[in-house]
Amino acid sequence: MPKRRILPFIILGIVSNHPHITGREVTAAFSTEIGDFWKAAHSQIYPELRRMVDDRWLTSATNRNNAKERYYTVTPAGQAVLDKWLGQTVDELPIRQDLFSLKLFFINDTHDPRIEQLIAKQTSLLRSELTHLRQRQQTLFPDEQAVKGHYGHYLILTRAIARTM
Repeated sequence: MPKRRILPFIILGIVSNHPHITGREVTAAFSTEIGDFWKAAHSQIYPELRRMVDDRWLTSATNRNNAKERYYTVTPAGQAVLDKWLGQTVDELPIRQDLFSLKLFFINDTHDPRIEQLIAKQTSLLRSELTHLRQRQQTLFPDEQAVKGHYGHYLILTRAIARTM
């Protein structure tokens, strides 16, 4: 069975939350907030934006000062698609490709020196990620008003912190 395409829904969510956004700003969202839990490459995003304009989920307009820069806005049809997707329950667990666990799985000797190396590196990575996530939480959610303004994002960040601990 082919893998479901999720990227259009993510882009719809980004553009819905930030009307009149450029493709560059959509791409940047994948290296900040959304990048904490979902990745997409520049080479995936721009073709998807074009498809979504063709499907009439987004409108596109150029900047009169820079014809290469396009601004995107969600159409009513696109908002309906996003709302329908958001209303669907998630019936599967997150799929993980955990290379660390996979490598440990294949080491059979309890005295194998690679175990200690793998665990030390994984611990270091997790500490760095936890520091990053906590800093993001302090930056994005310094007070209750900020939490209320973007509650879903707050929940995802809190979940990521809990999962990393």
